[in-house]
Amino acid sequence: MKILILGGTTEARELAGKLDARDGTEVLLSLAGRTAHPREQGVPTRIGGFGGAGGLASFVRDENIRLLVDATHPYADKISANAHRAAEETGVLFLSLRRAPWEKRPGDTWIEADTAADAVEALGERPARVFLALGRKDIAPFEAAPQHAYLVRSVDPIDPPLAVPNAIYVTARGPFSEADDRALLERHRIGVVVSKNSGGSASYGKIAAARALGLPVIVVRRPALPDVPSAATVAEAVAWCDHAFTGEAMRGV
Repeated sequence: MKILILGGTTEARELAGKLDARDGTEVLLSLAGRTAHPREQGVPTRIGGFGGAGGLASFVRDENIRLLVDATHPYADKISANAHRAAEETGVLFLSLRRAPWEKRPGDTWIEADTAADAVEALGERPARVFLALGRKDIAPFEAAPQHAYLVRSVDPIDPPLAVPNAIYVTARGPFSEADDRALLERHRIGVVVSKNSGGSASYGKIAAARALGLPVIVVRRPALPDVPSAATVAEAVAWCDHAFTGEAMRGV
């Protein structure tokens, strides 16, 4: 059973390790290549795109992939759509591993926005000190609001930097604790946080820290994703795969 996992998340790495350890499975983990120095994944790994849905479908056929798992970031909607189309075209087993979103808790002040551009509008005209907890490719819209002071944290350096007069850049790789993020917010006198609703624990520290400090969080909603078989945790994904593998074996595939 050859398995292709589209990864880049903690869950993808964990699932790859669990499936690779099983007899009769061969796992290949694919990373998009957006991070210059990704973590060691522990299984055979390829880096780079496929050339859209068609290219991914060709790869699946050429490599005789029997199971395709989309375990990319919840906001990687284009990759997810391509994965779904490739699975439909090739007829392989398909699973989406998507961690559950964060839920608003008592004490949270959330302002929801559909896109990063909407988040810019939500900041308003009055100058504020803003922590941008977004991906490198998501911060460009904030150049339209140069009156704010920005704190940007990313795994890789932001190059080119934002075309705004006041921005500070921090390169760091999570997970980030509530205590660490609270110290960061206090040190830079942050007044508002802008974040995706990524889910999971690795990046929840900023949400908890904002709650503790009474800061508003502009939360960019998740994009719509294909309606496909899905799992919210690695354990659920493993159970789904076990069931799928049994069905494949019974059919003699």
